[in-house]
Amino acid sequence: MNGLVQGSDGKWRCWWGTSPDIYVDYHDTEWGRPVLDDDRLYEKMCLEGFQAGLSWLTILNKRKSFRAAFAGFRIADVAAFDERDVDRLLADAGIVRHRGKIEAAIGNARAALEVQESEGSLAALVWSFEPSSAPPLTMAEVLAVTPDSTAMSKELKKRGFRFVGPTTMHALMQAMGLVNEHIDGCWVRDEVEAERQAAAHP
Repeated sequence: MNGLVQGSDGKWRCWWGTSPDIYVDYHDTEWGRPVLDDDRLYEKMCLEGFQAGLSWLTILNKRKSFRAAFAGFRIADVAAFDERDVDRLLADAGIVRHRGKIEAAIGNARAALEVQESEGSLAALVWSFEPSSAPPLTMAEVLAVTPDSTAMSKELKKRGFRFVGPTTMHALMQAMGLVNEHIDGCWVRDEVEAERQAAAHP
């Protein structure tokens, strides 16, 4: 098995991005494309944290509700949340109601503000962990944890972030284009790489 599946449209995709339709759209239009905006980066970090122990499909299906509940994941707004907001979020059936993850998302917004103050942007810190090695070509070469994701996790934890373990951070690196892990033969791979190379890295 090479990890590629041909869709009904004739296009070859990574094995995980072929169904349902919400996965196909996420695979084709979002996953692996470079994210440089701090609020969008913070959103992805939060959602990867909320996904821990759950399926990504659950998170995608709830993303609209997450955005409404967390003020569009605007860092400055979420950093101002208080205990009343925690209670509100715990009562919101549209999101994942996990106190630890909710409190971490709020705390991570505050930590992100400190990073913006010290580094200029959250993106500048995250993109400093971009690997120099070549991206994987086959499904067998795609790893759950890498030395780079471990290093990023360690740095973020040192700065007060939570729910940012090495596996979660590798998923973030894949999702926000820090690495291009669309496998060789996937129709999106070259397009994503061109976007990554053209992006003005912070």
